[in-house]
Amino acid sequence: MNKYFNIKILLVLFSAFVLASCMTREKYERPKEVLNENLFRTDLLPKDSISIATVSWKEIFTDPVLQKHIATALENNLDVRVALQNINAADSYLKQSKAAYLPTLSAGPSYTFQTQSLNTQLGSIFGGQRNYINQFGISADIGWEADIWGKLKSQEKAQYANYLGTVSAHQAVKSDLVAAVASSYYQLLTFDDQKRIINATIALRKKNLETTSALKEAGTLTEVAVQQSQALVFNAQSMLIDIDVQIRTLENTLSLLMGEPSHAIERTTIDAQKMPASFALGYPANLLQNRPDVKSAEYQLMNAFELTNAAKAEFYPTLRITGSGGISSVDIDHLFSTKSLLANVVAGLVQPILNKRQIRTKYEVSLANKEIAYLNFRKSVLTAGKEVSDALNIYQSQDGFIDLKRKEMLAYKNSVAYSQELVNYGMANYLEVINASVNQLNAELNISNAEFSKLDAGIQLYKSLGGGWR
Repeated sequence: MNKYFNIKILLVLFSAFVLASCMTREKYERPKEVLNENLFRTDLLPKDSISIATVSWKEIFTDPVLQKHIATALENNLDVRVALQNINAADSYLKQSKAAYLPTLSAGPSYTFQTQSLNTQLGSIFGGQRNYINQFGISADIGWEADIWGKLKSQEKAQYANYLGTVSAHQAVKSDLVAAVASSYYQLLTFDDQKRIINATIALRKKNLETTSALKEAGTLTEVAVQQSQALVFNAQSMLIDIDVQIRTLENTLSLLMGEPSHAIERTTIDAQKMPASFALGYPANLLQNRPDVKSAEYQLMNAFELTNAAKAEFYPTLRITGSGGISSVDIDHLFSTKSLLANVVAGLVQPILNKRQIRTKYEVSLANKEIAYLNFRKSVLTAGKEVSDALNIYQSQDGFIDLKRKEMLAYKNSVAYSQELVNYGMANYLEVINASVNQLNAELNISNAEFSKLDAGIQLYKSLGGGWR
């Protein structure tokens, strides 16, 4: 009767500990003050319920050559492969945290050889005769810690948050990579277009040089005009060399992004590229679901929150049950006899009292780390909103900018033709032709850069909304 009474007492105490555990461990809740519905500026646009970030990059970048380059980069890029290994490492830690609920068990054979000192009290008991003792044994030790205060549960949840954080970090690397490859590819096509413009300019300026030389022979112009025309040709030729250097450098960069040795990059033309006519932004809350870097920051906050729970639980008593058993004998022939069996079981509560302030320090550090994680999460959300606003502002403004630059370029083009005709009839200074020619080239290059800026702004807007990793 007394035996069953003791068992009931233990069950009641254990139940009380379990209930106390539920009360001790706090549950994570997303900070409400972090998310703001005015997170990014949508002054002129309605908010959509679905963001374009949920669209696969294959539907955004439709150029088949670019798609091939992005697929190669996602397969071979070294940063992506490092991120995958981080996931594998986090997964191992998660499995270890789940195994913490299980008891520890170790077993193995042992052999002990012992002889006493003759110059001790024990030696005198044996009459000064040296004795030799051989002891053989096979034993097993088991230990188990009850998760009374939820410490192990908090550690498991912390490792799960860490694992999800590495998954999100991997997605962020992929998102950045897709954007980098697309941006570099469009920049390369822009350089090709600018090379075409410069080559056409060189041909035109050489033709003007011939005209200037003929006018000089006719006495209409001086050698100064010829030299100025020659200088314009040299200027355009030097620009061609510079653009070729930039093309090769960018090809090397794209090769690195694809995890390959530097080589020439296959490509189409800038005219074949198209971005969506409009971007569905979604609500600011979408950033928390779509932006992998924001998700990663929140998982870091969850990890710090759970580690604080685990550190707090260390202030409370720990229930440990340990046991050992096996067989032991001084005679190996009787090792497996029932008389050689041995066993020992110990259960106890251990309450930390003095431990050089280690537990309190660990708890205070965990609180500081939690606050740091909260601030980083808040910063990541604000940064995401800023990036959306910046990319949207550039994307919306480029059409008007390009239209004005086209009008400017046409005006300079007409100016070149008119001034050249006036020079031919001796009614204008050749300096006017030179100025108009330089301005026309700059205007054409500005249009090319503006068209790239619009494409790049579309890439950055897609990435800033959380797209690119799907």
